[in-house]
Amino acid sequence: MSELVRKLSGTAPNPTFPKGAVDTQMHMYLPHYPALPGGPGLPPGALPGPEDYRRLMQWLGIGRVIITQGNAQQRDNGNTLACVAEMGEVARAVVIIDATTTEKDMEKLIAAGAVGARIMDLPGGAVNLSELEAVDERAHAADWMVAVQFDGNGLLDHLPRLQKIRSRWVFDHHGKFFKGIKTDGPEMAALLKLIDRGNLWFKFAGVYESSRESWPYEDVAAFSRVIAAHAPERIVWGTNWPHNSVRETAAYPDDARLAELTLGWLPDEAARDRALVENPEALFKLSPVKAA
Repeated sequence: MSELVRKLSGTAPNPTFPKGAVDTQMHMYLPHYPALPGGPGLPPGALPGPEDYRRLMQWLGIGRVIITQGNAQQRDNGNTLACVAEMGEVARAVVIIDATTTEKDMEKLIAAGAVGARIMDLPGGAVNLSELEAVDERAHAADWMVAVQFDGNGLLDHLPRLQKIRSRWVFDHHGKFFKGIKTDGPEMAALLKLIDRGNLWFKFAGVYESSRESWPYEDVAAFSRVIAAHAPERIVWGTNWPHNSVRETAAYPDDARLAELTLGWLPDEAARDRALVENPEALFKLSPVKAA
């Protein structure tokens, strides 16, 4: 099998991204940070690093980025923080913390550009829902957000604990409803009520990871449109670059076309622009972009 080649240029999204657009979900890697036991390993092909991602930013019109700690390095945030330093002021990080993370640790993470913590309750995740309360306590004290990912079809089982989250938080990857979800079903009703509580956002990213259909992923599109129409101020978007689950060049997505598709599930262009700028600014406490 030939080495995976990632697409990093092409026709820009239409309509073009607004100034200061934020990619809220991606991973990045530097040499000399090996994969650790328990994780999925490093992504296939050439190591996707800062220079590659800068090309993607230029292609799509991305102005700012949230680098999310990848599962390959588990609880060692070294690679992610080094990538933030390499990217400079346009980048912030979502990292791994747990019950052992001290106030001094938090201070160091904040100084290095961390603005949030990650929970992934799926195979290969470094910190799962068993540590939700400990992570939320530390994140809330630091005024961070928490990115939470699990099999969304278990939403009702987790609801009592999710309702107690005090931090701002985002339900990752279109909710990862692997078995699907009905737009008039109990999971949808519960999710909309969670959003209405005021501290939950919903992330459009990695649609292909949980859709049971091929392009244009109408199963995920159906409920994503309902959520976006209900609370357009609570939608954020991410590339999910470098698409670590994709193993072959022929299957590698065109990021511009994927962005057009998923952002097209928002009710109008104003809501789309809000999902790219104002909404992530609120979730991650980013400085507001200056109007041109």
